[in-house]
Parts: sequence; C-alpha cells; structure tokens
Amino acid sequence: MEDWRPGPMEIREIMRHIPHRYPFILVDRILEFEPGRRIVGLKNVSANEPFFSGHFPGHPIMPGVLIVEAMAQVGGVLASRLPGAERKLAYLATIDRCRFRRPVMPGDQLITEVVVIRVRGRVGKMRATGRVDGEVVADGVLTYSMVDLEGISQGLVDGQIVDLEEVQP
Repeated sequence: MEDWRPGPMEIREIMRHIPHRYPFILVDRILEFEPGRRIVGLKNVSANEPFFSGHFPGHPIMPGVLIVEAMAQVGGVLASRLPGAERKLAYLATIDRCRFRRPVMPGDQLITEVVVIRVRGRVGKMRATGRVDGEVVADGVLTYSMVDLEGISQGLVDGQIVDLEEVQP
C-alpha cells in the first residue's frame, strides 16, 4: 500500500479504503487526515438521497442511524490506515453516548470529525462529532473491531472484499 499523506482525499481514494458503495457510501470527501489520530470527512446531503422519499414525506430529515453510519464510515477510513489494518475490515461494534441535537436536511453539508481515543490490539474507540454549519448535530463514541478476513480466505484489497486465492501477494 502506498504512503498516505495528511490532507484531502477524493471519493475514489476513499473507496480504496472502505468497501461501501452507492447508495450506502455516506462520505464524499476527506478534508483533513492526521495518521493514527484524527480525520475530518464531508457528506453532501442531497435532496435526491433515496431515504428522503420516506423519511419524512413533506419534511425530509436524514435518519439518525444514517448520520451515525456516516460518522462510522469516516472513522473506518481512519481505522483502515492504522498499523496492522492491511487486508482487514473494521466492523462497528458499539455506539455509546450518542446524542442527536438537531435534524440534518437536504442541502446540508455534514462534516464529521473522528478522533482516536485508544487502540488495543484489534479493538479501538473513537469519538465522532457531526456538524452542520459549525453546529454539532450528533456525537458519540464508536467502538470498532478489526476483522481478519484472511481466516475465511477473504481480504480487503483496494476497497473490495475479495477472495485472497484470486489475488497475487
């Protein structure tokens, strides 16, 4: 894997580090990255998002679980670059002390900051904060577990879960 320098990252690079794809990828750009410490991601919330047709007709708001998922995906990009994360996948394990402070609506830009609290072995904790126009809309502590897909002959390669027998070392 190439060296990843601090700084912005576009969607194609993001998709090399997490397996999420449309319509479930909920991070459009990484704005800031401090290896092993902190990351800031952006989600442009569009009126065309498929969930808005049913949540709620006439009063569209982004579901809270998808706000948390957006924050977790930003954290997943950070986790994918931690030492020992090669060919592994971060699974969301717990969501603690999560609070929603105001709705996220079409036209908003959800800016998520994720900061590493601690990493021990294959488990880590991160504090995630989502903001719109500088105002906190959601925050919480996310715990993840790195899953070694090689035990089932799979791995994460360039953002794709692949059978390792088909990939050359």
